[in-house]
Amino acid sequence: MSKVLFTEQQIHKLSKNKNVLRVSSKSITYSGEFKKLFISEILKGKLPRIIFEENGFDVEVMGMSRIEQAADRWKKSYKNNGISGLKDARKQNSALPSKRKLSDQDKLSKLEARIKFLEAENEFLKKLDMMEMGLISKE
Repeated sequence: MSKVLFTEQQIHKLSKNKNVLRVSSKSITYSGEFKKLFISEILKGKLPRIIFEENGFDVEVMGMSRIEQAADRWKKSYKNNGISGLKDARKQNSALPSKRKLSDQDKLSKLEARIKFLEAENEFLKKLDMMEMGLISKE
């Protein structure tokens, strides 16, 4: 992330760009389509600065270090994982629970699994207590 912060006006201008999903004072989240286009243009020999300019970004506002860092990150991801490496993994790896509605059967299955887990945990803790008191030997 760059140390240079975007102003409100710059954020507004960047958010209007079709290649930007989100923008804050510190960072830009680019669309997957732009990342794919970027890689295809890089493979043709275009410079990162030119690709950004041709796609509506003001290089003076963005700063070359931000452009170069994004380019390096995307090239590395593409090299290691192909096109799928360009997808934003944050959506799939969220620690927050899913907001989708669960069916009654799904809820029941989740609750049954939780009960089994808690029962096994209780049995383990009972054995641990008994071992600590010396009532049963370690196996």
